[in-house]
Amino acid sequence: MHTLTEIARRFALELRGSGDGVVRGVATLAAAGPDHIAFLANPAYRRQLAATGAAAVVLAARDADEARGTVLISANPYADFARIAALFEPHRAPAPGVHPGTVVADDAEIDASASIGPHCCIGARVRIGAGAEIGPGCIIGDDCEVGPATRLVARVTLVTRVRLGARVLVHPGAVLGADGFGLAFDGGAWLKVPQLGGVLVGDDCEIGANSTIDRGAIEDTVLEEDVRLDNQIQIGHNVRIGAHTAIAGCAAIAGSTRVGRHCLIGGGAGIIGHLEIADRVTVGAMSLVTHDLREPGEYVSGTPIQPKREWRRNAARFGQLDLLARRVRKLLGEVPDE
Repeated sequence: MHTLTEIARRFALELRGSGDGVVRGVATLAAAGPDHIAFLANPAYRRQLAATGAAAVVLAARDADEARGTVLISANPYADFARIAALFEPHRAPAPGVHPGTVVADDAEIDASASIGPHCCIGARVRIGAGAEIGPGCIIGDDCEVGPATRLVARVTLVTRVRLGARVLVHPGAVLGADGFGLAFDGGAWLKVPQLGGVLVGDDCEIGANSTIDRGAIEDTVLEEDVRLDNQIQIGHNVRIGAHTAIAGCAAIAGSTRVGRHCLIGGGAGIIGHLEIADRVTVGAMSLVTHDLREPGEYVSGTPIQPKREWRRNAARFGQLDLLARRVRKLLGEVPDE
């Protein structure tokens, strides 16, 4: 429970209106009541300002005149709303110590302030830093390192040679450090290539539920600081993802690709292996990247959804494009391609 005056002061926001209101939670503009705080970041919801029942709205200065009641002026309403919302979702840190139902290798090093939950398995030469939280059912394999204040929520698997920096958050079901997909074809059969590298995750990263990050074949697979992965993402061996990049759910990046800093990868996107993606590139949802993207900007591929009959006609015509192009060139007196 916080007053609007306290919230404005804490997050350096300009308060316009009464600061006496008490806030007990956050809500959307449409659903907010008199003890909620709401926000406006998308102009599409501006029409809801007049009717909202929120105690206050976090918004940009340009929208303040359209609001009724108390407002909190922000240069980045969505970011400030995220900070405010965190006040109402406090995380209760578990008590330090190792649960008696956990198996720990004799040479593992666990800081006294770390918390290890039930049914975990901690392998040889593991190091777990100060204030780290290892939730129930986690498996930390040999030669792994968990940095200070890092949290593995539950059922996280670090297979081997995984190093997590400080304040990393890994959600349930994630697997880091499994074998990369390294195969050599010889004599009509596949030969497995040993994966001798590891996984290095920088400070302040987040890895979503059931995501997988393969360890490198020789060098490490690397996530630089503040990389954010959504759920069910596949990162292949020896991929490197630059700092502050965010990747939405069900995307996949094949081995040895390098993704730059401050990139945004949409949901369901695929990036084939051994590519270079420049800094500040945005890849649209469901796009397939098949070549290097060397310049910042927005890139998309694929066709939008359309009625089935229309799509079938267009798909058939797509197969005729080469023939049509040859006919056009012939009409123009050009020599058609062979």
